[in-house]
Amino acid sequence: MDSPTQPMPATPTDPLVGTLVDGRYRIVRRIARGGMAAVYEAVDERLDRPVALKIMNAALAEDPDFVARFRREARAAAQLSHPHVVSVFDQGEADGLPYLAMEYVPGRTLRDVLREFYVLSPAQALTIIDPVLEALAAAHDAGFVHRDVKPENILISDDGRVKVTDFGLARAVTNVTSATQGMLIGTVAYLSPEHVERGEADARSDVYGAGICLFEMVTGQVPFAAENPLTVAYQHVNADVPAPSSIRRDIPPDIDALVATATRRDAAMRYPDCRAFLADVRRVRKTLPPPTPLARQTQDTLIVTEELALAAAAGVTPAPAVSTRPAQPGESTGGQPPRRRRRGRGWIIAIVLLLLAAGGAAAAGWYLAEGPGKQVDVPGIIGLTESEASAALKQVELTLTVAGEEYSETVNAGLIISADPEPGTTVAAQTSVAVVLSLGPERYAVPDVRGAPLGTATTTLEDANLALGSVSEEWDATVPIGNVISQNPSAGAELKRDSVVDLVVSKGPKPVKIPGLAGTPVEEARALLEADGLVVTVKEDYSSEYAADLVISSTPGKGEKVNVGSTVELLVSKGPPPVEVPYLVDMLKQDAIDTLVYLGFNVDVNEPPITPLGRVISQDPAGGTLLPYGSTVTITII
Repeated sequence: MDSPTQPMPATPTDPLVGTLVDGRYRIVRRIARGGMAAVYEAVDERLDRPVALKIMNAALAEDPDFVARFRREARAAAQLSHPHVVSVFDQGEADGLPYLAMEYVPGRTLRDVLREFYVLSPAQALTIIDPVLEALAAAHDAGFVHRDVKPENILISDDGRVKVTDFGLARAVTNVTSATQGMLIGTVAYLSPEHVERGEADARSDVYGAGICLFEMVTGQVPFAAENPLTVAYQHVNADVPAPSSIRRDIPPDIDALVATATRRDAAMRYPDCRAFLADVRRVRKTLPPPTPLARQTQDTLIVTEELALAAAAGVTPAPAVSTRPAQPGESTGGQPPRRRRRGRGWIIAIVLLLLAAGGAAAAGWYLAEGPGKQVDVPGIIGLTESEASAALKQVELTLTVAGEEYSETVNAGLIISADPEPGTTVAAQTSVAVVLSLGPERYAVPDVRGAPLGTATTTLEDANLALGSVSEEWDATVPIGNVISQNPSAGAELKRDSVVDLVVSKGPKPVKIPGLAGTPVEEARALLEADGLVVTVKEDYSSEYAADLVISSTPGKGEKVNVGSTVELLVSKGPPPVEVPYLVDMLKQDAIDTLVYLGFNVDVNEPPITPLGRVISQDPAGGTLLPYGSTVTITII
């Protein structure tokens, strides 16, 4: 969406100046006008406060779909409140033309700043892009995608506040009829590849637009430019944004890295959102000197600066200004009466002065060009290897000293991170330039702490510049209680300093649930329990219910849980209890047999052919003897 960018004073010919819009907003003056709208300074007479009134042009107002979409997006944008976002107060219609009442920000746009200063220092550029990214991040959190991040939509107030405007309006304009789609042409320099190709835009599209704005601030130009907007669009899709340092050699590598990551053609390779972009911007800002204010420079100052620069480049020190005004009547000439010039000696003096001047100029030239006063510029050596930088410095009669090494997330190991004096600085020849070499990203290998007690594992991680993350517990039959079963990330992974490693610690073997064993053969029950890591003991007792060598019961009993290694006692049957043999002598044969059978004995009858009495004459064993249930008792009949 093209924001009005051409400031123009209010004139009597503007019919809206001085009128009351919608019975509420008194137009004071026209601030700017663009292809989409005109912006006026107005006073909200209901609340007695200044506002910026943006009134859409008639072409857009003729499209009912746009008007409905404009109202919907304006209402949504009005809910967005952030210190770096221009607030939307109200929306309505004035004589059929949709309008927005917004926060009035006295100041200028970033486009105005770039027109005046052309380029900004990295520190100045990051100071401006920081609140822009903060505003975009807040908008993304609220569900907004700006879709049209560009200098025209970044306002800088007179007191230095930075605000982003036109949230939600780009979306309203994106799908207007073909008659109005030409309005997007002016923004093509900042459109992301996915927006150009598929019309899709998300938070990463705003990251791309912000990256292009940063590029323009530090280089003074957009990365892709052509008379035909389609050509620019094609370049966004098919070419990488160049490194800013390829245009201005004094731009540090960290700025190149910020722009490169923000403007990847593949959206998945960019910063995932503006908050991640902002975090890197703030990291880089800490490495830069404080930004100088954007003070307006006068033409005289610029002329003087240019003259001094040209004089220095020529090896000449500008002489003090000498007045050529003739002496006025009555002025003193140093207390001496005027003397008549002596022509004969005048030309000799002139020659001598010329020779002295020539000799002095030659001496000065030698002093500045070849002698001790020779000055050279430190070449761009950031991002070079030590040997490459040393060779580059040697060519301009400078030397290299390695001052140290530091980790860097953006500069590969072995390359130069910084130099003192900085590249572009003018120094005396033979000066030593101290450089800091990159160790690459700061990474630490995750140690293997599996099997170690939790306390030992924690110390091991701290010694490796890592930190203990979450600790969970699991049953494990092989790892002792309190020792580490597993870790995430696994051993050998490379992590940033203070990254966390999550551990799983053993609770020991899982408790065993005692099964029902009654009626199970004792050896089978023993094998089952010992397989679960339990210790088995056996106790025997008579049982009328269970046969010998069958389990009667267990302690602990069925369904109870015990730890591995616990003891389980089995009560095993010795069979039925012993039975006392009754006294049978003199009992009738059948009575004796019935008695023995009732008691569980088997009966063996010894009976001769003739038994006149039919009674027991003897028994074996004798009465009172204890026999196992089912034993045989022999009786003799007479």
